[in-house]
Amino acid sequence: MTKMAPASRAAWSVVALLWVVAMLNYVDRLVITTMHDPIVAELPMTEAQFGLLTSVFLWVYGLMSPLCGFLADRFSRRKVIFASLLTWSTVTWMTGHVHSYTALLWTRAMMGVSEACYIPAALALIADHHRGDTRSLATGIHNSGVYFGIVVGGLGGYMAVTMGWRIGFMVLGGAGAAYSVVLIMFLQDAPVRLPADSTLPAKTVRVRAALGALFQRRDFRLLLMVSAFVSAANWTIYGWLPTYLREHFRLGLGEAGLSATAYVQVASFIGIVVGGAWADRWSRTQPRARILVPAVGYCMAAPALYLAGASDVLAVALGGLMLFGVGRGFYDANLMPIVRQAVDERYSATAYGFLNAVGCVVGGGMTYAGGALRDAHIDLSVVIRAGALGLLATSLLLYVIRPRPESFARSNEVS
Repeated sequence: MTKMAPASRAAWSVVALLWVVAMLNYVDRLVITTMHDPIVAELPMTEAQFGLLTSVFLWVYGLMSPLCGFLADRFSRRKVIFASLLTWSTVTWMTGHVHSYTALLWTRAMMGVSEACYIPAALALIADHHRGDTRSLATGIHNSGVYFGIVVGGLGGYMAVTMGWRIGFMVLGGAGAAYSVVLIMFLQDAPVRLPADSTLPAKTVRVRAALGALFQRRDFRLLLMVSAFVSAANWTIYGWLPTYLREHFRLGLGEAGLSATAYVQVASFIGIVVGGAWADRWSRTQPRARILVPAVGYCMAAPALYLAGASDVLAVALGGLMLFGVGRGFYDANLMPIVRQAVDERYSATAYGFLNAVGCVVGGGMTYAGGALRDAHIDLSVVIRAGALGLLATSLLLYVIRPRPESFARSNEVS
């Protein structure tokens, strides 16, 4: 395979600019969960109604993802990202001004629409700029902003105590709106977005053509199954792990929450750096490297997660969760690069939108299933171990995917 020239400084500046947006994306969507007490005290609601705030966001986000991905393929990715950030930041600011539960529910629905436009467009834009030897690492570094946003979102309770939940939302919304000005000034679309073997101009992106091109491909259908299994495991872990650790190992509320997030997020960050760099280097000689790296990662993560759900020793359980985090990082660094090999590049954002949609539907179902099992007095360790089996299935599905080699696009690539 032909060795690519190093990515330009402009290509890496895209990653840096979007890292901040990815962080804001997850802070703004998650911060409400940590402001539970003051919000419920001021806007009376049941626990089910408070849970519905997140469910509505998730459902709208999932249903809108394919359409939002298509918009990023059809129009300027840069403008879609800018509009997404400005809109969800405005909605975040508006959240600080609501005075009824119904109004709060509507802001969460609007948040789902606006945030659904970001991830498919951002990852496709990074892949546009990073073609070849830096694509997985660049994707992984961007996704580390997501991990950081999850951690920062956990500070919402502190914000609510020090400045009040309303001012907290207004500050976050104002910060995002201000950064959108920076983004529109400096973020640039890539000059070349088509593979070398494409016979159609870049603007020829139509709904029927996109759907046909995607769903006729076996590899894309396999990726939809992969997304379902990965989301089932992830939502099981992030939805129920704090409760499992608290009950199974008798940890305090704060210790359980920290153990359920910090260890996994740090390990995931290590995974995206190692998995991204490994896939980039290996792809020079192995066309399926970006497939094989996450397959290896989840083959390692599956037994580790199963052990975490079966062990009575906290240190063993945390070690298993960290290996799960590393495997997740391998996957997150390589998913969009895999999509770019598996489908026509003109429809990569649309493809990622469908993967998001499937993941949200399955993830929401698994979150509900975990609660139903608890109501039936079934130990959460069963749920954790079921997630491990899903990761093993993921590894097998990834292994049978046979995407096109990256060399097909390299004659026209621009960093």
